Amino acid sequence: MFYISGARLVDEKQVRIALTNIYGIGPKKAIQICNQLGISGKIKIKECSKYQIDQIEERIGQDHVVHWELRRGERADIERLTSISCYRGIRHQEGLPLRGQRTHTNARTCRKRIRK
Repeated sequence: MFYISGARLVDEKQVRIALTNIYGIGPKKAIQICNQLGISGKIKIKECSKYQIDQIEERIGQDHVVHWELRRGERADIERLTSISCYRGIRHQEGLPLRGQRTHTNARTCRKRIRK
């Protein structure tokens, strides 16, 4: 069992599927990483050598923003919106949908807290 960027890679999964467990890496990026390193995406994690795992970890660290860095960036963006008091920032503060969805009949889960 290997850990890359705070995510546990399951030994029984294929490399391209296991890489999607890392926050910020989807199927397309996982395939790109495998192609760049010349690793077949269809082999399982337990069949990879320690050198290949180190290569994957190094490539992800160089080229991609993942895990806590990505979450920190998202949080900073929301804080910026709320500090300038724009429409989206206000909707974030109130816990309402912010992309124009209707709230009269939908968005029940986010409206629960407001009605109480």
